[in-house]
Amino acid sequence: MTLLVQTVILGLLVGGVYALMSSGFSLVFGVMRIINLAHGAMIVLAAFLSWWVWDRTGIDPLLVGVIITPVMYVVGRVLYRLVIARVHRIDHELAMVASFGVAIAAGGVMALIWGTEVRSATPSYFNTSFQLGSVVIPQAQLYAFAGALAILGALYGLLRGTFLGRAIRACSENRDSAALVGIEVERTMAQMFAIGAATTGFGGAALSVIYQFVPDSHYVWIGRILCVVILGGLGSLLGAALGAAILGLGEALTSSYVDTRWATAVPYILIIVILLVRPQGLLGGKLRADGARA
Repeated sequence: MTLLVQTVILGLLVGGVYALMSSGFSLVFGVMRIINLAHGAMIVLAAFLSWWVWDRTGIDPLLVGVIITPVMYVVGRVLYRLVIARVHRIDHELAMVASFGVAIAAGGVMALIWGTEVRSATPSYFNTSFQLGSVVIPQAQLYAFAGALAILGALYGLLRGTFLGRAIRACSENRDSAALVGIEVERTMAQMFAIGAATTGFGGAALSVIYQFVPDSHYVWIGRILCVVILGGLGSLLGAALGAAILGLGEALTSSYVDTRWATAVPYILIIVILLVRPQGLLGGKLRADGARA
């Protein structure tokens, strides 16, 4: 029973980080109907920046992640203006191809700057844990989970309690109607894309602490993110949280009771299963041909 409790706790802690990593991706699709395959590369970029600052200064990498969040917002805004918006006007479906090209280019640039060696930030609490009876809670995962939860709460508050959030939700429902009531659709979409990129700031910092990574790690992380959002439902923030929890638990249970080598296959198995059983995801609605929710 202790092993099961321990496994569930670890799975949920990691799942919270997955939820933050996937939230921006899911929201960008919900508003813009764009599958941003560069999202994984932005997470790895944030991980490298967090590791680099920690390595040079000794500042806690998770704290650095908070500082990097506005930096990633600017990165998202620039990427949208220079690439996504231009391609999106020409052909909606080409935006996904363009974002994949950006991911490949970003991986190459990161390799040139930081090399291809395996990196990982190891702050003082890296190998320390809290003891609750017979259950051990790693501090690194707990702090990463707490930070991810706080940012997800702020994101939810922004979407529900601000004019920008209401504008974003209006654009996700119907852009033409949003424009008729005075919402600047293009500006709102740019803001949403940038906010989605900003979520990778702390997500990447958490990655740098609890996982090892290299420039090409973005392929692995975009696979996990796709699993989370397909499982929960594309465009659903709550769905992303649910999908992340299921993925985290699935990986943890597989590592504990089957084999750690099989844990890497869990995301892809879940994608196949959910596409066969419920293609719109657990909390997602069906999309009509015009992109509106049925």
